[in-house]
Amino acid sequence: MAQLGYLEKFGIVFLIGLLYYVVKSVVNVFYTYIIGPVVNKVDFKSKGKWALVTGSTDGIGKAYARELASRGCDIVLVSRSYDKLMETANEIEKDFKVETRIVVADFSDADIYEMISKEVADLEIGTLVNNVGVSYKYPEYFLEIADWEKTISTMIKANVVSVTRMTGIVMPGMVERGKGVVINIGSGSSIIPSPLLTVYASTKAYVEKFSEGLEMEYSKRGIIVQCVLPGLVCSNMSGIRRSTLIAPTAKTFVKSAISLVGTTSKTTGYFPHTLFFCVVNSIHSVASRFSVWLVTRSMENTRRKALKKYKKE
Repeated sequence: MAQLGYLEKFGIVFLIGLLYYVVKSVVNVFYTYIIGPVVNKVDFKSKGKWALVTGSTDGIGKAYARELASRGCDIVLVSRSYDKLMETANEIEKDFKVETRIVVADFSDADIYEMISKEVADLEIGTLVNNVGVSYKYPEYFLEIADWEKTISTMIKANVVSVTRMTGIVMPGMVERGKGVVINIGSGSSIIPSPLLTVYASTKAYVEKFSEGLEMEYSKRGIIVQCVLPGLVCSNMSGIRRSTLIAPTAKTFVKSAISLVGTTSKTTGYFPHTLFFCVVNSIHSVASRFSVWLVTRSMENTRRKALKKYKKE
């Protein structure tokens, strides 16, 4: 029998390693999206009578509010528009026969948190969904963002301050009871190259790291923490009106994401988004300059179209 050379040995080791990686990835996906949601299913109502959702009158936030109501939770809706809050509250009460409470709050104002704390002080909040967020009107270079100081300040207040302060308001009650769920909505832009979305992606990177730290600190106290990093979803923020496989409706996305609570602490929430980000980051790891050029070109095309639209208006 011929003795194997160094190249043949290296080839065998490489194939074994590749096979291990593929099998491990398949098993992880199978557990995360199929087995985990069954064996780790969370009874949200058992965590506390009320669920609080910020940015709850449109898109992902409204879908979370409705999904949690369908699971028996009474809902606290926190957003800036009184009319939209009333409309959403009436819909939820009618469709799911649960109680609602509304809190009118503009998260671009840093002085709202004492008021919010007083409004919810008497409620047993078992689930907190930090969904409120602000992005760019369209992709833009950092120094060319319109109304620069106000836009940046608003983004930081709505995306960073809100998740920190709302968690600080709600989590003490969870810790006291020894149970609760905190779901923080980040963005896939924080885990892939995101030129022309620099500040937004950076604020969402904070949400990811903040969630990671909370999970490390409070999982032993009975608190489930999950950070969701969505890709494109049909919503007012994304501007996408027609759903596709890669850009689902908010309802479809939330049904998937909420099923993963208790199974994974960090997730895109939706398997096609996981695949998309995996492809983007794989290209970036092999050809970083090409991937940045590709994403930048796509962002510049979107920017160009948006600027034309704004000029016409």
